[in-house]
Amino acid sequence: MEGKLQHLIPVISAYNKTNIHPSTFILIGIPGLEFAHIWISIPFCVVYLLALLGNGSLLFIIKTDPSLHEPMYLFLCMLAVADLIVCTTAVPKLLSIFWFHDREIPFEACLTQVFLIHSCSTMESGFFLAMAFDRCVAICNPLRHSAILTRIVIGKMGLAIVLRGTALLSPHPFLLRWLPYCRTNIIAHTYCEFMALIKIACAETRIRRAYSLIVAFLTGAVDFMLIVCSYILILHTVFHLPSKDARLKSLGTCGSHVCVILVFYTPAFFSFLTHIFGQRVAPHVHIFIANIYLLVPPLVNPIIYGVRTKRIRDRFLKFFRFSKPLN
Repeated sequence: MEGKLQHLIPVISAYNKTNIHPSTFILIGIPGLEFAHIWISIPFCVVYLLALLGNGSLLFIIKTDPSLHEPMYLFLCMLAVADLIVCTTAVPKLLSIFWFHDREIPFEACLTQVFLIHSCSTMESGFFLAMAFDRCVAICNPLRHSAILTRIVIGKMGLAIVLRGTALLSPHPFLLRWLPYCRTNIIAHTYCEFMALIKIACAETRIRRAYSLIVAFLTGAVDFMLIVCSYILILHTVFHLPSKDARLKSLGTCGSHVCVILVFYTPAFFSFLTHIFGQRVAPHVHIFIANIYLLVPPLVNPIIYGVRTKRIRDRFLKFFRFSKPLN
């Protein structure tokens, strides 16, 4: 540990001689667990590669099968793209920290990382809401489902979600750029996070913190409440269906969506609450949760939909049987 601190002393000394806007930041990984970085990197790398494979396969299968060009699967493609951007923005740098001690990240790259991670995470939440709306229309008003969710409507919904994430999160890099960082340029995290940068600024940051938390609430929390409302309508409709088989079939179409929602929102809400009330939460716990939030949903989403959705599962198995060489 002393050797690592001595390694950072020249960087800190050089930083103190520059202005209050550093050219680079230093990401130290997971504080207190530097000795285990190489072991932690193994599951992180495996999860990342599986997420790339799973989401890439999902996009390929849906794109090449016209029968899957339905609202739920089109929204699932949008979610897969957002998942790939989020994890690819963070994980390669994280692995370079763990494997090669490459802790430096340019100031502009750090701000870009903040924007992409936060904006695409907001888009993911929006896509979950769109998928919930699709299920609500499909179950509560099945005869008008195709008339309501046309290709044009789906495209407009996707564009609105992207524009919302871009518009609400675009101020984040500028809010950080205008701050002075006169104390240190060392970030106790594995990637550039808005709140992690706020903590090392030597200026009043209450308004910036408030804006970030309000945006998180207006996107994640409001989206989640609207998803809950949609499922209340779904359950109300399902329990009024005449037969048990019809009720089970209707609920079965929502199972995959409910699973991925729980996987996405559970670590998201924990991370949100620790920023408000979690001053006593150990830093390494918060950083682990933050990395789980980035890594696990992109891994789990294609697995859940691949296993639970018969049409995707059959298409996936058909593809690999077709690709298998003949003896």
